[in-house]
Formats: sequence, C-alpha cells, structure tokens
Amino acid sequence: MTPWRLEVFEELGSTSDYAAAKARFGAPAGLAVLALKQTAGRGSRGRGWQAPVGNLNLSVLLRPSRPAAEAGMFALLAALAVAEALEGFFVPPTTLKWPNDILINGAKLAGILIDAAPQGGRLDWLVIGIGMNLVQAPEIAGRATTSLRIHGAEVTPRQAADSILARLSHWQEAASESIRAAWLSRAHPIGTQITVAGAQTTRTGCFAGLSAAGELLLRTENRIEPISTGEILLGLV
Repeated sequence: MTPWRLEVFEELGSTSDYAAAKARFGAPAGLAVLALKQTAGRGSRGRGWQAPVGNLNLSVLLRPSRPAAEAGMFALLAALAVAEALEGFFVPPTTLKWPNDILINGAKLAGILIDAAPQGGRLDWLVIGIGMNLVQAPEIAGRATTSLRIHGAEVTPRQAADSILARLSHWQEAASESIRAAWLSRAHPIGTQITVAGAQTTRTGCFAGLSAAGELLLRTENRIEPISTGEILLGLV
C-alpha cells in the first residue's frame, strides 16, 4: 500500500501539472497534491476545468507496474474511489459514466483526468487528477452539473481528499477484473443506448461492457467495437 504524502496549497495553477512536473524529476509514488484554489485546471479533451474556491482539486502521483495500455484502468479505479468515499458523507447514490465522470441523478458531480508517461511499453508514472463540485456547480455547455451542497452535504476539500486517498489505497493494487466488475456495478446498465462523440465521428449503439484494458464496448448492428476515447452521451441523439 502506497503511503500518501499530502501537500496542500492555498493556490496553484494545476495540481496535475504540479504532480507531473514532480514525476519528471523522479518523485516517488504517493505524492498527493491538494489546492484550495486552482487557477488553470484542465478537463478532458483539452477543456478547461472551473474550480471555484471550496471545490476539490486533488491529484496523486503513482508509479504502477502495469502495461501502458492499462492507463485507462486508473480512471475507472479513481471513479470507484470517489464513489465509495462519498458514501461516508451521506450523499445520494452516484452513477459512473465512462470514462471519467461521477454523476448524481444524471448531473456531473466530479471528473477525472489521467496523465501518463510510458516507458518501454509500461507505465513510468501516472497522475490521477480529481475535480469535484463540493460547494458550487460550474456551468458546462450542454451538460447538467451538481454539487454536494445542493444535496445537503457539507464537505471540506481536506475531508474529501482524505476519504478519497483512503479508497485509492484500496483500489490501486486491485486486479483489473475486480476493478471492471466493481465499476460496472455502479454504471449505467449493459444495453443502455449511448452515443459516442469523437473528434471527427459520432457513433450510436448500446453499451456492451468494458474490455480487458478498460475500453468501452459499443454494440452496433453487427459487431462490438472497443472505444478508447470519446464523449459518452446516454441515450441516442
């Protein structure tokens, strides 16, 4: 089990950028970075991430002994850690949406960003960034958002960070099969109609589970296709 070394900053550009810079200079696994105010947060697919004061900005550095192809598995285990951590604060049940969203009643509560550096086909280091709306839900075009405060839960960034780190310790050494099974138990059901919006194409079909590497499996009329990147919209659009 990796012992965490938590560094807390009043203000930081990006917790993930800071952790990645430390990784490049040889920092060992277990660094956790919490910023009470983040001024240059990053979201998925090159988007910015709004981080009002009071929300969670947390990144952790790992050096997993896993193939580089399994980097996506860490978004799944991080989502599990977040979902389980929230159970201690009496919040409504969460739903996980591939690859990196935690939802409450269909609205986005938290997101996960993975930065990884492969070396010789394996992961040299990996940074998991976690942003969560604790007190305020910033607007995202075309998306419903929510916060813990909206649901009556008052949680500080430090409380959320400590709880998530405890669950990350549990999941980071788990077998891929266990991670996939636990993630699927908290996700939209197999057979759910989904749309996959990529950079250049949009595909529709049914959710058919996860591949061994954590890819989304999309069932179309005549085949099952593994999806490694894209934005998932529940329901056909």
